[in-house]
Amino acid sequence: MKKPPVSKGRSDPVFDLLARPPHKQRLADYLALLKPVDDQGRYLPFEALRYRWAPGLDVNLCWALVKKARVAQYVNLLPLGDPVHWGKYLLTPLAQMTLSVVDRQTTTAALDDMTRRIGERAHFSYLLNDLIEDEAIASSQLEGAATTTRVAKDMLKHQRQPRTPDERMVMGNYRMMNFAWERRYEPMSVDLIAAMHRVGVEGIADEQYSPGVFRTNDEVVVQDGSGNTVHRPPHAAGLILRLERLSNWINLPQGLPQDRRYVHPLIKAITLHFALGYEHPFRDGNGRVARALFYWLMFKNEFAAFRYIAISLLLRNAPVKYGRSYLHTEADELDLTYFIEFQCSVIQRAVSRLTDVYRNSVIYSDALTSSNAA
Repeated sequence: MKKPPVSKGRSDPVFDLLARPPHKQRLADYLALLKPVDDQGRYLPFEALRYRWAPGLDVNLCWALVKKARVAQYVNLLPLGDPVHWGKYLLTPLAQMTLSVVDRQTTTAALDDMTRRIGERAHFSYLLNDLIEDEAIASSQLEGAATTTRVAKDMLKHQRQPRTPDERMVMGNYRMMNFAWERRYEPMSVDLIAAMHRVGVEGIADEQYSPGVFRTNDEVVVQDGSGNTVHRPPHAAGLILRLERLSNWINLPQGLPQDRRYVHPLIKAITLHFALGYEHPFRDGNGRVARALFYWLMFKNEFAAFRYIAISLLLRNAPVKYGRSYLHTEADELDLTYFIEFQCSVIQRAVSRLTDVYRNSVIYSDALTSSNAA
């Protein structure tokens, strides 16, 4: 067997440090960190990892080794912001597991098969519609709508006119989800983004939202619950060009899985979700539009079961983790893996909720068949 040639390139400063005292004495401890995930397969940020490293190790060197392992596996996804930085990610065990679940259980074919297997389809359809309502309501509550779930469901089921701004927010989200489904075969465009916003927020408080109108200044910021600014979007100057660039990336042909440029639709949809939140193109309502566009792209790629997967219901229960997944990505050179990891954990649980509805419907259908036979 022919041996590979010995590298004669420049030395690596990280490994040079490891060869020197006192790091040399703990070389095995340091080299054990040369991997993108921890021993439990988690993709953790620096602030979490620093407390898990063995006492006495140089924190900066530990992080340099983790980053070295991650950089070696990064896949560039799309250019973001101004000046441009590449948003990138790496495929973690959690993401791979989620892609498998989504491919097996949420395609249009899988949904058709679920429905075909259930004799009493009306009952299943009723439960599925309930899930559509859950997403519209939870997405509104995530943005601050104070209406209760029971009152909101009653409004949607009876199609009564909303009476308060909070109810109008819920109705707007419901219309936006339906809009995403109806326009799923259109290409992504700046006009589609504007139309999505207009459908979702028109008639709530038009002076606050400016329905369908992109921001023209840099006054829009993202704040935490204490009023601290945690994100300043890229400048309004060039916003339309950046949204066009994003649209062009979304519209790229998918190709085949073996193509090195292939990006699974779920990863692409989560990235679209992040990109809209990062750009914050509207005065208000950006989160709702970002989540609706996530669904739109899944529908477009024949994952029809996502019409009944209420992701916002779980995001509403973990708003701090949701926000931090944005912040960790931005703080670590636009490493989208943090955001993708969090969304994958939520999507897995949301898909499980759909399959639970299906199993309960099977039990109901079997019981009804037995009762009729008797």
